[in-house]
Amino acid sequence: MSQTENLLVAPDVLSRVLSRGRATGAEFSEVFVEDKRSTSASLDDGKVEQVSSGRDRGAGIRVIKGDTTGFAHTSDLSEKGLLAAAEAAAAAASQGGGGVNAVALGAVVRHPVNTVQKWPDEVAKRDKVALLQRVNIAARGVHKAIVQVSAGYGDSRKRILIANSDGVLAADEQVRTLMRISVVASGDGGMQTGFQSLGHTIGFEVFDENDVEELAITAAKQAVTKLSARPAPSGSL
Repeated sequence: MSQTENLLVAPDVLSRVLSRGRATGAEFSEVFVEDKRSTSASLDDGKVEQVSSGRDRGAGIRVIKGDTTGFAHTSDLSEKGLLAAAEAAAAAASQGGGGVNAVALGAVVRHPVNTVQKWPDEVAKRDKVALLQRVNIAARGVHKAIVQVSAGYGDSRKRILIANSDGVLAADEQVRTLMRISVVASGDGGMQTGFQSLGHTIGFEVFDENDVEELAITAAKQAVTKLSARPAPSGSL
């Protein structure tokens, strides 16, 4: 795969959009494109309450002419949509006329900070729900005093692309995966809670490297241990 493959917008399209942004004589134009996919799931009282997925994508275009900055945004990432946004940003930055300045973009620059082995948006929802069910079973098995287990799963995959009239072309991809666990125990000492969480900037492989059952057991033991804790002594210091 070449460097320019898998970009959110093709370099030749970006070049035309940037040129359109400078068509009224602006000194600088910039395009910021983002595409984010996310999934969340929650479990409470032994039941999976919610599983949802979403996608947000769009572009912002900035044009600078003198001391004036024009900005426009669009959710239409087609060339037509981006050109229209560039025209709007240029109009906001300048009311005068100008020429068209061709923009030659350099090689795409990437700065990968992690190596993802399992992209979370490519993992089936049933596998994510199964994690929550494993957490519930493990936590409840610690002690009969456990009366409630809540767990939440979340992941996101964000792709970013930036290009400007100085020739900069940069791309980035950011992945977040997390799990939170809350356990409630009830006894003579009232109700106590335990909590554990796990979050990393890697993919679904985080759950191969970390045992969710162990996290659940730790949270449950925290709650149970607190039941036997003595109250802090009262009185003046």
